[in-house]
Amino acid sequence: MSVAMKNTLLFVVVFGLIAATGFQQSWNVALGIVNMGLISAIMAMGVNMQWGYAGLFNIGVMGFVALGGLATVLVGMPHTPGAWAAVGPGMLLALFAGFAAIFVPILVYRRMRPGRRRAIAVFALLVLGFFVFRSLFDPAVKAIEAVDSARTGYLGGLGLPVLIAWPVGALIAAGAAWLIAKTALGLRSDYLAIATLGIAEIIIAVMKNEEWLSRGVKNVNGIPRPVPYELDLRADPGFVERVTNWGFDPVTASTIYVKLCYGALFVVVLLALIWLAEKALKSPWGRMMRAIRDNEVAAEAMGKDVTARHLQIFILGSAVCGLAGAMMTSLEGLLTPASYQPLRFTFLVWVMVIVGGSGNNFGAVLGGFLIWFLWVQVEPLGLWLMDWITAGMSDGYWLKDHLLESAAHMRLLTMGLILVLVLRFSPRGLIPER
Repeated sequence: MSVAMKNTLLFVVVFGLIAATGFQQSWNVALGIVNMGLISAIMAMGVNMQWGYAGLFNIGVMGFVALGGLATVLVGMPHTPGAWAAVGPGMLLALFAGFAAIFVPILVYRRMRPGRRRAIAVFALLVLGFFVFRSLFDPAVKAIEAVDSARTGYLGGLGLPVLIAWPVGALIAAGAAWLIAKTALGLRSDYLAIATLGIAEIIIAVMKNEEWLSRGVKNVNGIPRPVPYELDLRADPGFVERVTNWGFDPVTASTIYVKLCYGALFVVVLLALIWLAEKALKSPWGRMMRAIRDNEVAAEAMGKDVTARHLQIFILGSAVCGLAGAMMTSLEGLLTPASYQPLRFTFLVWVMVIVGGSGNNFGAVLGGFLIWFLWVQVEPLGLWLMDWITAGMSDGYWLKDHLLESAAHMRLLTMGLILVLVLRFSPRGLIPER
């Protein structure tokens, strides 16, 4: 069997499983898997750019995904009039003072000669800047969070179309990646992984605690959609008449229609990313990145700026993750900082990349769909399997209760089992880099 036929067959099998879900369960479930599979594939492509192209071990994926989700709030949500009128300008002034408190000492540090005077000047500026920042920031935060705290209690957004938030999410994640890379890319391997994980946790902690920015753990609901609402479709006589004539229930048809609209948008984004990523990978830049990944010393000896190239690819991969985060928050319609957990956005994405095949964009896409399908379906299948195994046991029997309770852990067991099998029989993934 040729490589192209084998790869095509793998995609056919995965999409066949999703189609079987539609026939056996419901098309709403199948389309939900497809939409989250598309987003997962985009996340996996972002990680694959960093690891598969350049060998950068980033496990701070959830931080960049969360920043993408934050962008949908900052761009798509309407602003809170009372907060902006009362202390909006004061908050902007406080943030400007905070940036000045950081950059002015850096500028002084670079301009002054090394010695005691420089150390004293930088320390004094840092202390002064901190107190000035807090004197402006704390009153502004209290005033903003006091404005109708049950429903808002934050500044809100710009009220722009939510589709604009997708590239903005990529830009915010890219900016954060630039700041992180400037300090962390000097590290290698496991040290870089620890640093990125810690920074991602800091980002999540800030989002949870700074209620003036995104309501923190109170969550932001009602984020505008780029597609119609189900209730609006059901209230449209033309839509109801069409789907009724086709033999569909308007309630089910409206949810399917909305998911198809989301899927169409996500497919366009994914195809554009695949095209751009393949063009980049096959260009001289892509060959240079793989040369750096395989042997940094040899590439540097040939005159390549390894640090600059690592910075580029780290920013690009993080921007793709931020884009996926914005798309996911638009799909869910709410921002919940507490949901950005390492298990969901780091472990799963890395399993997608490893199983699909690192260094291969199509492998990342395959891994995204396959692993997300299994993540959704394994637990109910596990419960069915345990019901079948324990069918002959009496109710209350300790073994039956134990097996039924163990069904909730089928997801973790399956992910670990798949990872072990793939690493044993296909160490380079299902679609390895050629």
